[in-house]
Amino acid sequence: MSLEHLLPPSWKSQVHDWLAEDTPSFDYGGYVVGEAERAAFLFGKGKQPAVLAGCPFFTEIFLQLGCHVEWHTKEGDTFEPVKHVATVRGKARHLLLGERVALNLLARCSGIATKSKRMKDLAAGYGYKGTIAGTRKTTPGFRLVEKYGMIVGGIDPHRHDLSSMIMLKDNHIWSSGSIAAAIKQARSVGGFSLLLDVEVGSEAEADEAIDAGADIIMLDNIEGDELVSVARRLRDRWAGKRKFLLETSGNITETNLHERAINGVLARSDTTSIYFQH
Repeated sequence: MSLEHLLPPSWKSQVHDWLAEDTPSFDYGGYVVGEAERAAFLFGKGKQPAVLAGCPFFTEIFLQLGCHVEWHTKEGDTFEPVKHVATVRGKARHLLLGERVALNLLARCSGIATKSKRMKDLAAGYGYKGTIAGTRKTTPGFRLVEKYGMIVGGIDPHRHDLSSMIMLKDNHIWSSGSIAAAIKQARSVGGFSLLLDVEVGSEAEADEAIDAGADIIMLDNIEGDELVSVARRLRDRWAGKRKFLLETSGNITETNLHERAINGVLARSDTTSIYFQH
């Protein structure tokens, strides 16, 4: 099954907009090279193995320019640089019209997929059995591509936008007066089908959120031995009473991942999140 099938009907119009942004008026370089039929070769370069991601977008860029892409590497595969990844054929000026848009797109999407897979593999090496997820701290206008890269890299993309899940952070709670009040208000409009994720800064706040019916408890910036002990006490105290996921977020990197990849907790950073099933 192709991951391209996940993409919404609007995705091809985004490609059109990228091309329009890059050439808003005259194509002076294209005038120079003309329309001779040419072949361009895409090589995967870098200093380390990488995951190829973003192929549907890359192909569509050139398709809209009347070019044909032949892939020599499958999306999701890890390759060693330097690797001949694809060949693109078409008119010279059309190849150059799409070149930089396509390369920028593919490099960023593949970079995210590579980072995602690396975090997932590291966590698995630590014996972690939970879920690693991404962040909503994406580039405006480019979120679809970045979330797609996370999926290709094998991690959970997390929520895609403010409407995908109810997430209550400190600002929401302060404005509402309490965690319980914020949850009650959110449930009154969000209905039963949306998960509710609540950010807490202490064990007492976590208890309040669980008691009020939160589905996910985000233990924000709680680290080390404290994270382990808080998570265990919450699981034990609420066993058989409430169902919830525990999430740890903030300052998670490849270097300290081993401290946060704790079975029974969910962790999230600016790069990725790790969700631990309860």
